[in-house]
Amino acid sequence: MEKLTPQEEQTMRYVWTLGPCFVKDIVACFDEPRPPYTTVASIVKNLERKGYVGVRRVGNTYQYSAHVAEDDYKRAFMGHFVRSYFNDSYMELVSFFSREHKLSADDLKEILRLIEKGETE
Repeated sequence: MEKLTPQEEQTMRYVWTLGPCFVKDIVACFDEPRPPYTTVASIVKNLERKGYVGVRRVGNTYQYSAHVAEDDYKRAFMGHFVRSYFNDSYMELVSFFSREHKLSADDLKEILRLIEKGETE
């Protein structure tokens, strides 16, 4: 799976949220000032080339849909991130965010609860 640029990631988040959509739908998701239609169309073409979106002709335009699930993308790139910056240790990742005061004790308890719940299912 090829890494996406920040602009491609943002566009993919809109595609994942919208489901099958047209470039004009994606443009409408951006905050003002919105990027030009042609810029978004170019980003979507790059996403198609990379295999992230599929295209279907509808009348005289094209409809795009995600070919890569959001969870699959997150899994692939979080795994790479943890390997690269935290020695392949999710414990180090959680410790880092805890030390940086990005996670509270309540957050950690909730994470533990989710882990325990996942083990019983």
